[in-house]
Amino acid sequence: METYNSDVEQEVLNNQQIQWENSFTKRRDMFTAEASGPAQKAAKMFCDERKTIVLELGAGQGRDTLFFAQNGFKVHALDYSESGLSAIRKKAEDSGLSELILTKQHDVRHRLPFNDESFDACYSHMLFCMALTTVELEFLCSEVRRVLKPGGLNIYTVRHTGDAHYETGIHRGEDMYEVGGFIVHFFSKEKVEHLANGFKIESIDEFEEGGLPRKLFRITQRKIGE
Repeated sequence: METYNSDVEQEVLNNQQIQWENSFTKRRDMFTAEASGPAQKAAKMFCDERKTIVLELGAGQGRDTLFFAQNGFKVHALDYSESGLSAIRKKAEDSGLSELILTKQHDVRHRLPFNDESFDACYSHMLFCMALTTVELEFLCSEVRRVLKPGGLNIYTVRHTGDAHYETGIHRGEDMYEVGGFIVHFFSKEKVEHLANGFKIESIDEFEEGGLPRKLFRITQRKIGE
């Protein structure tokens, strides 16, 4: 059984916003401009189920945001880095997709700035495994559930405890480790299940990405109807 909220260094976690802001400012396409594999799979599922209004959490510099818009989805992109969101708006304007992309700076540790049942689907690529404590993740999951329509999909990815960076670098409490200035919260399947309150988990798929390679879960879950 995992122990939650053990030795969390909250001030260190809070400083991650500055780290991401600086990184996005220095590197125009930090994660390349091509859409991620999870976004491509999510788009197919959204299309098959006619989910057209999508909330993206942790949109970064918009590689997946632009892909969703190019495929006809209306995307509300949230991130706490204003430089990342500025890059998304510029790319959307250059691509003629501004009407399909709305951006908003937001810290997901706070209430999502949307009404109940506003979205058909929610998508996030590695946002859940950022510098968020389990208590903060519990709150975020409850907020995602609140803003999804009944039967809405929540697809998210996280690095898991089989990843090569797990238990390396500086321990920042719980299953969080800082490597190269970035803090990652590594997930077990137990943690995925713990956070699924109010959702039905449809799949937990393992995949790899990047040069390490990073080892991740892709979680597909559906809001349980009221």
